[in-house]
Amino acid sequence: MEKLKFEIRQSEIDNRGAFATEDIPKGTMIVEYVGEKIDNEEAERREAINDEKGVTYIFCLDENSCIDGAVGGNESRFVNHSCEPNCDYSIENGRIFYYANRDIKKGEELTIDYDYDADSKKEICLCKSKSCRGFINGSE
Repeated sequence: MEKLKFEIRQSEIDNRGAFATEDIPKGTMIVEYVGEKIDNEEAERREAINDEKGVTYIFCLDENSCIDGAVGGNESRFVNHSCEPNCDYSIENGRIFYYANRDIKKGEELTIDYDYDADSKKEICLCKSKSCRGFINGSE
């Protein structure tokens, strides 16, 4: 098993986050987002429960299926949202991978744009980036 390029520690964005333990060049595959594969009906059921808790690790693959990182997941679920992310994700053959979209320095927090549906419940963004939209799923 390949050693992770990041560690989990306290984050200013949201509780815990993933921080680079080494310099990561642009284009590097950092981690696969894993967890239990569920259908959208189950994802909606779990989202309702997660709204009560205030945290969710459900990542939708397509209109039919999602991955719940809270069940059988790994450290990838701690990559927080930013409106100016240093990582992108790619869905390849039903799997989700995080890649560096620019050179990332050791110690930087790894972030992606969660890309929440604009029609979903507004979620306040805490990324503090210069171009923060105010909401994870876009501005009002």
